[in-house]
Amino acid sequence: MWMSPRQNQSWVSEFILLGFSSDPLSNRILFIAFLLLYLSSVLGNGLIVTLIYLNMHLHTPMYFFLCILSLLDMSYITTTMPQMLVHLLAHSQTISFAGCWLQMYMFGALGLTECILFVVMAYDRYIAICHPLHYTVILSWGLCARLAAGAGACGFFFSLIHTFFTMRLPYCGPNVVNHYLCEGPSVRSLACIDTHVIEMVDQVICMLMVVVPLSLIFASYIRIGQAILKIKSTQGRCKAFSTCASHLTVVTLSYTPATYIYMRPNSSSSPEQNKYITLFYNVFNVLLNPLVYSLRNNDIKVAFLKVIRQGRMYS
Repeated sequence: MWMSPRQNQSWVSEFILLGFSSDPLSNRILFIAFLLLYLSSVLGNGLIVTLIYLNMHLHTPMYFFLCILSLLDMSYITTTMPQMLVHLLAHSQTISFAGCWLQMYMFGALGLTECILFVVMAYDRYIAICHPLHYTVILSWGLCARLAAGAGACGFFFSLIHTFFTMRLPYCGPNVVNHYLCEGPSVRSLACIDTHVIEMVDQVICMLMVVVPLSLIFASYIRIGQAILKIKSTQGRCKAFSTCASHLTVVTLSYTPATYIYMRPNSSSSPEQNKYITLFYNVFNVLLNPLVYSLRNNDIKVAFLKVIRQGRMYS
């Protein structure tokens, strides 16, 4: 049901984010743990970006998209962690209505952009394995830039729709959000009216941004698998598959928790459970991504060792 301008008015000027604990000692311990996780995530992804920038051999479409992924990850974790760290030590755990609006928008936009970027990275692997002789011709730098820009445009557009419909709901109290960030479903549960229509809009967005990308990734890997099986040497098959293993691992770690939260009906969701699952793909995934790509990627290892040797030469 559409709301009149008067009904659309919001009476809540700020929200209170419950976080994980109300015990001061527990919060200090969590502060140290999350600070280390945040710094490690930023440093790990920053190292990936730096290595790709410094090493000319890594200036290929595959590493261009990996660089974009690392930049997205750093931005993604920065939308939530600094504020959560402040709340762990501060007496007040409030966030303004405008601040909640912005955090929800950026959190959704960066997450949805990553979903589309994973499809682009799967397409990159498809071209590299199925059409290796035409790889640089098909994936020109112009096309790479357009694909990256298109992923961003889709992510920010659909996040705007989600955030607009969620934050235009009337919030007349209570204003306590059982989460560590302004996440759509958690905030929406505080609305004063029935949110069935908004939930339907979110389900459509999820279908477009989760199910469709996953289907495209699945289709790409069917073709990749068929191409790998045609390679006669075992060593050649292993080398081809190893170039996809990192991407498959990251896609699995990212899509599984997100699908579990956003594709379920609201009636079966648990706020406490959602909080911890969100923490996994917002914090731990960002930390794991550079580890997955660096541990399984010889080019990244070689680039890192080269930087270390150059550093020793100049010291």
